[in-house]
Amino acid sequence: MRAEILSIGTELLLGQIVDTNANYLAQQLPALGLDLLYISQVGDNRSRLAGAFRQALERSDVVITSGGLGPTEDDLTREAIADVLNETPQVQPALEAHLREFFARRGRSMPERNVKQATLIPSAKPLPNPIGTAPGWWVEHNHKVIASMPGVPHEMHKMWEEQVLPRLAKRITGGGVIVSRTLKLIGIGESHAEEAVGELTRSLNPTLATYAKQDGIHLRMTAKAATQAEAEKLLQGFEPQVRARVEEWVYGDESASFPAMVGAMLRQRGLKLATAESATGGQLASLITEAPGASDYFVAGYVTYSADAKRALGVSAETLERFGTVAQETTSAMALAARQKANADVAVATTGNAGPGASEEKPVGLLHTVVDIQGRQVCSETRYSTTRTEYKRRGALDALFLLWRELKHDVKLS
Repeated sequence: MRAEILSIGTELLLGQIVDTNANYLAQQLPALGLDLLYISQVGDNRSRLAGAFRQALERSDVVITSGGLGPTEDDLTREAIADVLNETPQVQPALEAHLREFFARRGRSMPERNVKQATLIPSAKPLPNPIGTAPGWWVEHNHKVIASMPGVPHEMHKMWEEQVLPRLAKRITGGGVIVSRTLKLIGIGESHAEEAVGELTRSLNPTLATYAKQDGIHLRMTAKAATQAEAEKLLQGFEPQVRARVEEWVYGDESASFPAMVGAMLRQRGLKLATAESATGGQLASLITEAPGASDYFVAGYVTYSADAKRALGVSAETLERFGTVAQETTSAMALAARQKANADVAVATTGNAGPGASEEKPVGLLHTVVDIQGRQVCSETRYSTTRTEYKRRGALDALFLLWRELKHDVKLS
């Protein structure tokens, strides 16, 4: 069956928000055996939106939308669907009562404009939205399906998982099933990862593709078969071949969080961690504390941008005078000082130059990282050609990778 995604909202066309909903939905459809052929973005214009629905219904069996279900005048998804199907929306008393109760539970009266969210056309059924005011629409017409959901991502995710996905799964028969698995890699670039897996990228079933993501490189393996069990069997034979080529960099599957994986290693070894950051400006500590339960192992984070702050941490005046605020030796001294001051077992420190000023000793993009594990230090020097914001993000991730690598290979800590 052919599927199409419509992302609705003028803010998408203006670049004011990123269309993460379409990305999420595109990842969900293969497991249902739906072939996604088109993704479109449409502004808040009734006639253009109706035209997009007409085109989608002509060429696709399932049309999935997000956005345009709010209470304001520019929320026009319901009206556009009604126009295309030549049906008249009517207020549903039960839906209106539910909306009024939603506002009452929060101690507010419902604006009358929200009544439009309680309308349905004869071909539509409501999709409950327990965490928002906008019910979705499930529309069946001439053997085609329209599933319309709110644009707010957490509302859309919940409605998809609890309402739309089960309905589609029940409706779809035949056509095969597509199953995907993902391996997450860190410390390797996309081109090197593709080079490492070699000819496996040319496999036809399962297929293998590489993606550069915020948390590293993802290797997605996808198999298609008549049943899910057969597709899973194909992947069971294929995944070990892929893993064998990239095992050094694999930190988990699609559900894995890199900060949580590092945290689990620290927790299992009973190690306490501290950070001392100059170049990354607190991004490393922020990344570490994304993991639930980080307080089990993360003791303290120091952001020491100035020479005075480094001295206050415990870096000697002699070190700073001799090597400056950005140097491998200074970074090493920061890691040692942070570990001792926080009474931690492990410390990670960063110095560098995110820009704009540059010198021969401090070129823009330079990053020094030091990991201190119970007195044993490992140093790394990297240079980036990117924005200041991206420099800090990537620097923090690479610093955490250096820690992960050392924890992984330090036999004394096992």
